[in-house]
Amino acid sequence: MSKNVLISGASIAGPALAYWLARYGFKPTVVELAPTLRGGDQAVDFRGETHLTVLERMGVLAELRRIQTGGSPIRFVDERGRQLLHLPAEFAGGDVEVPRGDLARVLYEHSLPHAEYIFGDSITSLTETAGGVRVGFRHGATREFDLVIGADGLHSNVRRLVFGPEERFVRHLGYYAATWQLPNYLGLGRGSVGYNTPGRLASVGGDHRDAARAGAFFVFAAPQLTYDRHDPEQQKALIAKAFADIGWEVPRLLDSLRQTPEMYFDSISRADVDTWSNGRVCLVGDAACGATIGGMGTGTGVVAAYVLAGELALANGDHCSAFTQYENTVRGYAQGCQKGGERTGKFLAPGTAIGLRIRNGLLSRRSLLNWMLKEGQKVSTIALPDYRVKLGQLSW
Repeated sequence: MSKNVLISGASIAGPALAYWLARYGFKPTVVELAPTLRGGDQAVDFRGETHLTVLERMGVLAELRRIQTGGSPIRFVDERGRQLLHLPAEFAGGDVEVPRGDLARVLYEHSLPHAEYIFGDSITSLTETAGGVRVGFRHGATREFDLVIGADGLHSNVRRLVFGPEERFVRHLGYYAATWQLPNYLGLGRGSVGYNTPGRLASVGGDHRDAARAGAFFVFAAPQLTYDRHDPEQQKALIAKAFADIGWEVPRLLDSLRQTPEMYFDSISRADVDTWSNGRVCLVGDAACGATIGGMGTGTGVVAAYVLAGELALANGDHCSAFTQYENTVRGYAQGCQKGGERTGKFLAPGTAIGLRIRNGLLSRRSLLNWMLKEGQKVSTIALPDYRVKLGQLSW
């Protein structure tokens, strides 16, 4: 049976997969490029029975409920601060909303007792052998594993090494997004306030845990840009250029951007891979079927990790069969969730003044807002196998 599994990526899907593999008797190793566990205060949410069932079976649902944000209402205002539109917390908050960094920490801590973690390193080569995969690392010695799983996100290194260049699988959806932390100079409480011009959104909201802190969230429309994803100064320059001519609070927010030591910046994109496995290598989460914002990628990654680990345990060494069953179970569900990402940029930052007026006007009608809230509760679901029953491990 294939027991030694290397997982690339220690964000969300990677630790979730490591947890489940360890519970089934595998020996997971997680390698992460970052020197430490990644933080991040941007909110991520879980919606619907499928997400909550997996979290409950992992034993983390109660803990996540204790640290949840409760959702974040948002007010859209004009340049003078006059309200144009108010969206309640439940519009975007889901059933459980938590800061991404807190979620990553919880999943990491639950998997840590039974998994090996290697930070500050990355995979440089993958060579399939008769009985495994020989893995070269940037810093560590070459090692051999039975299986390798790419849980390393939209810009997956494993996918690039085994399946082909990123441009074959990732489609730019016309927008970029950035988040960073700053002092709460506006004295904001729960929720955020945002200002639009055509194709751009600048918003800032209070930190639910620390009243002295706030978080900025910027979105702007742009064709695909060329930049170094590992150079924050280059990314800051792109954001400053995109918002250079905007008033409201934007100049002060850009000043805070120049001073922040840590930020998130990426395109709003989606990944679509025809087949999620190749030999002894398989993809999970955003690496296989991701959407940057609005595609419920966090919940999908946790569900996919649960199914992949369960199918590997059931397959008793036949990884080809396990990979096929995993993909057959999850693909349609993941693609259904992905669709939300197509609309995110256009909703947050409509490209025209008319588009902004239409969004604000329509959603100011309580009847339409209530309808959208009800529609938002209709999320994709799948019948999740209970692998504990199938494997006779009900003593958990």
